[in-house]
Amino acid sequence: MVPYLIAEVGINHNGDLDITKQLISAAHGAGFDAVKFQKRTLDLVYPQDELNKPRESPWGTTTRDQKQGLEFGLVEYREIDNFCRDLGIAWSASAWDLEALAFLKNFELPFHKIASARLGHFPLLAAIASEGKKTFISTGMTSVEEIDAVVLLFQKANCPFELMHCNSTYPMKDHDANLSRITMLQERYQCDVGYSGHEVSLIKVCVAATALGATSIERHITLDRTMYGSDQAASVEVSALPNFVQVVHATSEMMGTREKSIEASERPIRDKLWRTEDLDAP
Repeated sequence: MVPYLIAEVGINHNGDLDITKQLISAAHGAGFDAVKFQKRTLDLVYPQDELNKPRESPWGTTTRDQKQGLEFGLVEYREIDNFCRDLGIAWSASAWDLEALAFLKNFELPFHKIASARLGHFPLLAAIASEGKKTFISTGMTSVEEIDAVVLLFQKANCPFELMHCNSTYPMKDHDANLSRITMLQERYQCDVGYSGHEVSLIKVCVAATALGATSIERHITLDRTMYGSDQAASVEVSALPNFVQVVHATSEMMGTREKSIEASERPIRDKLWRTEDLDAP
């Protein structure tokens, strides 16, 4: 199975629609299935003392200034929606709170995505599950018991979901990937399991995840890893996206199936070399 490929724009657009469109165009041109953003209502997600902390950024001198500069509103998302429709690529956004979820109802999004950090926000989870829309659920920084509770909620709501193995460090070191959890999650929950990556390396972790049967791959993308932003260093630059998609697709094809049969490509060799000789009876 070829994984569903999600290009996570996230906040790497730096509040600039021109950068956003360049990222969307690059993801579409490379062959990604979807692009994704993040939507937050700052006063619902962050404590006031956190928002008031000093923080130098292109948008001001406080954390609030910085985070507000990275948030798109209705005008920007309508332009994103139209741009994606014109190109023919799907888009969605991770809602971090109930107000953000309500905001996203302005658009006909094909799926929801829940960030690892929101797996303890059960009013939000219940509201998402109640929509009955395919939902990707990242599982970084969570215990098995916490995942159990989330899975049960979605099962009771009869909402289709796909777990995504994830390590919530930015950037993640390759040796922390622990990709065996993909198969553990598949076996424990009998569901599709993808991989959401934040590593510096471009492709090798995602290739291994694909080989383990990941049904979706999500990677942050950027124009340039040296740009301003906390997620840029853990992203794939647009110049590398075509190769990324080609390698993931090739890996999926090479995995084949578990069925053992004589391949069509083997037939001429078999016809030439195969001989059947019975053992002599004792």
